[in-house]
Formats: sequence, structure tokens, C-alpha cells
Amino acid sequence: MTTSERDLVEGLRAELAAIDPPRRCCRAAELSGLAGAFEPRRRSIARLELRLGRTLAAARTELPPTTDFSRAPDHCRVAYLRGLFLAHGSLSLAGGRTHLEFVLPIAEADGLVRFLDQLEMPATRRVRRGRGVVTWKSVETVGLFLRVVGASASLLELEARQVSRSVRGELNRVINAESANLQRAVSAAARQLEAIDQLESDGRLAEQPYVVRVVADARREEPEATLTELAERLEMHRSSVQRALERMEKLALHPDDDAGKRRPARRDRVTVR
Repeated sequence: MTTSERDLVEGLRAELAAIDPPRRCCRAAELSGLAGAFEPRRRSIARLELRLGRTLAAARTELPPTTDFSRAPDHCRVAYLRGLFLAHGSLSLAGGRTHLEFVLPIAEADGLVRFLDQLEMPATRRVRRGRGVVTWKSVETVGLFLRVVGASASLLELEARQVSRSVRGELNRVINAESANLQRAVSAAARQLEAIDQLESDGRLAEQPYVVRVVADARREEPEATLTELAERLEMHRSSVQRALERMEKLALHPDDDAGKRRPARRDRVTVR
């Protein structure tokens, strides 16, 4: 990821860690999700665990005996998922792709997949280095999850970046397409002008049909004009202009092709009675 993308992910974590659950049950649920963090040295997580632990100790509230929140109230589910992401989750935005995953013991990963299915946020699960990895690669699902757990400001920034990236990508595609079309038009015009000069030098241009000669004159006068512009100027169909130019290119490359197509001298008919 780039520095700005890493900063966005760190800002997202800080935003989630700064949330103070209003209910004691939610604090216990979030602390339950934080249990067994793979990165205990992360300062935001350490401060959050300390804050939640002190609050629960003061209220003499114990942690839930299980991490199965399938029947818990929605607010407790949200708090648990928030803690689980802070302790076991990671978000990658590299290469314009959104990838969020939880790394847990295999048994807990299986339970999380079932839990997320219940919340209508289905995820895939695989085993990596002896641990279960629960993954989201859908931008919509990741956005829904971040919205649910309370990362509203970071989500807005993420969506703005995605829109900006999409616009830049579309703009680049348009520019590349226009550049390619322009290059092809310039190359075609150069070939056509060369063919016209060759046909005129050997006298064959004067033998061509009127339409071909008119198109040749127009191409010389406007070497950068498109076929559509030439057709509008000559008040002809675009296909007629294209055929005339293609005919001149073909004759310039294959001079003998025109010899057999020239009309033979007209002969007087002799009537036998």
C-alpha cells in the first residue's frame, strides 16, 4: 500500500478505537473481541483494552463466557465485531483493491463465518499457516461492515478515494483511446497523401472517376481532416469518401490492378443484314 493508504487504514483503526460503547454489555462484548490479539503491542489496542478493562472492573462486569454472539442484541454484536477487527483484522487497499480479513484460530474462524452469514455479510474462509483466515473482497460488503462498526469518517474518505480512482481510470481510458484514434488517423492520412502523389506523378489520377479525383483534392487541402469532416465538406456519404481513399491506396500499392479495369476503346458496331 502507499503511504496515504496506510495512513487511511491507521486512521480507521484510531477512529474505531476511540469509540466508547455506552452500555456495559457492549464494553464487555468489545473486550471479548479484543481477546487474544495477535498485535498486543499496538498502542491503540492496548489503550482500548486498558480503558474497557477499567470500566468493567469498576462496574464489576465479567466478560461473556463465550464468543458466540449469534443470539446477542445487535449493539453487542457490533461491539464484538469492532473489537475483533481491531485485534485480528487487517484492511488492504493496495492496487485499488479492497481486501479485509480476520486471522483467527481455525475453530473460531469457522464460527465467525457462520456468524457473518447470519448478519448477511457472507465471507470466505481458508487456512493459512495453521490459522483460519476469514476474508472479504467485496467493496460493498467491506463498506457495509465499516459502516456498521462505526467507521463513518474513514468510510467517507475511502469511498471518495474509490470514486476518484474510478474517474481517473475512466479518464485515462478515454485519453488513451483518443490518442490511439488520432495516431491511426494521422498514419492513414500520410498513406493517402503519398498514394495521391504517386498516382498524380504517373498520370493515373486523371484517369480515375470524378469522385476519386474530388476526394483526392479535398484530402490534399485538408490533410488532418477526418473522414466525417471530408464527407461533410464534399456533401457526400462517409462510405463514399472512405472507398475513394482506399481505392487510391490500393492502386498505389498495386499499379497493375488498374490496367485491366480501364475501359477498352469504343468500337463502332457493324450491322450485318
